[in-house]
Amino acid sequence: MANGTLVNNFILLGFPALHRWHLLLFILILIIYILTVAGNSLIIITVKVSRQLHTPMYFFLSNLSFLEIWYTTAVLPKMLETFLMARTTICVHCCLAQSFFHFFLGITEFLILTAMSFDRYIAICKPLHYPTIMSRQLCSLLALGSWSLGFAVIFTQEVLLLKLPFCAGNVIDHYYCDIGPILKLACADTSLVEFLSLLGTVTIIPTSFLFTVVSYMFIVSTILRIPSSKGQHKAFSTCASHLTVVTIMYGAIFFMYSQPTAHASLNKVVSVLNTVLTPLLNPFIYTIRNKEVKVAWKKMVAK
Repeated sequence: MANGTLVNNFILLGFPALHRWHLLLFILILIIYILTVAGNSLIIITVKVSRQLHTPMYFFLSNLSFLEIWYTTAVLPKMLETFLMARTTICVHCCLAQSFFHFFLGITEFLILTAMSFDRYIAICKPLHYPTIMSRQLCSLLALGSWSLGFAVIFTQEVLLLKLPFCAGNVIDHYYCDIGPILKLACADTSLVEFLSLLGTVTIIPTSFLFTVVSYMFIVSTILRIPSSKGQHKAFSTCASHLTVVTIMYGAIFFMYSQPTAHASLNKVVSVLNTVLTPLLNPFIYTIRNKEVKVAWKKMVAK
């Protein structure tokens, strides 16, 4: 900290290379944000109102939709500001708060997707025991465990971040407060925060990914043993939406962590998949071919 001046605000660069397109990008991202909130809110309301959707699969989908609303809200409003303002500033504590909610909700999303893969495994591989195993108590426990573990993993890191002084510059080359760029601006030892961040990443993401892969190995094996092609198609259609979302999420994450030296602009573009596109696509992916949801919507409109 010698000869350093403590920083009170950070500057988010956003996408400076695309400055000519900022107005168009602002309109596009604003529309995406509105559609994301509206689409996920519609899913929550539909599941809440329709009794036929009071099942474990839609219970987890409601949790996912609720999470997606706040996940995008933690990032997109400030991202929209970077398209309008040449110098987008954010206070240090506001930046750390945004970082906390972004990673807390991000980790929780992986855990909820893992719980959904377990639900699909039981539904397809053990259909006769499904009502007994996937009880309301177990579903609530899995959901609560996902939210609690996601909070616990990030909370300790955030406490340590709050104690760090920042005096090594104030420019963050991103459209949100990512932990990596924040740590580069600290003028104190950040090894413990980096270790906890790495520990949380290598523990939660690979473990949840492995659990999901194993679940789908059993699911595919069970589906292939179904004698009729119609039965196979029906069984696979119940988990196709979840598999699509999982592929997008893990694909983007593994790309970013497998390319640690990739250009910052490339990482920003890839992270847009998880922070912007996936929350938007979730309502469409889970409902566009879902007959149960369509029937529920028709009943809601009729009422």
